[in-house]
Amino acid sequence: MADSVREYGGGQFDDDRGTKVPPFIDVILVLLIIFMVAAPLVTAHVDLGLLAWTSKSTPRVGKPLYVTLNSDHTLRIDDSPVAREDLRAIIDRKAGGDKKTRVFVSADSRVDYGSLMEVVNLLCGAGYLKVTLVGLEQVAVLPAPASVP
Repeated sequence: MADSVREYGGGQFDDDRGTKVPPFIDVILVLLIIFMVAAPLVTAHVDLGLLAWTSKSTPRVGKPLYVTLNSDHTLRIDDSPVAREDLRAIIDRKAGGDKKTRVFVSADSRVDYGSLMEVVNLLCGAGYLKVTLVGLEQVAVLPAPASVP
């Protein structure tokens, strides 16, 4: 369409159509550098003298329940043996119906992962969502020092 105007109009048009991209990129880069230099100068630094925590920790509320899964896949609550079918009823009775009671689950090292998760799912299905897995802390045994000749 512009060619037709040129042909019949006889006027000269400048071939500069639109914005040139390289000067636009230069302007953006200069603005970026200005903001990168100015941003650290604008941020405020506030020194706070935080208070030290001196009180003792608060005691735990309520007694947690301990569920143990033995190597023969039998369950124990605290020290009493329990059948899987009775787990929900007994744990409700021991917790007094409080579903926020923390339940510690420990298992023998020979118990497979699926059996352990079955017990955890039974507890979660009963409404006890504060389930914690318990493990034994192992103390690293240091090798005996080598004798120097």
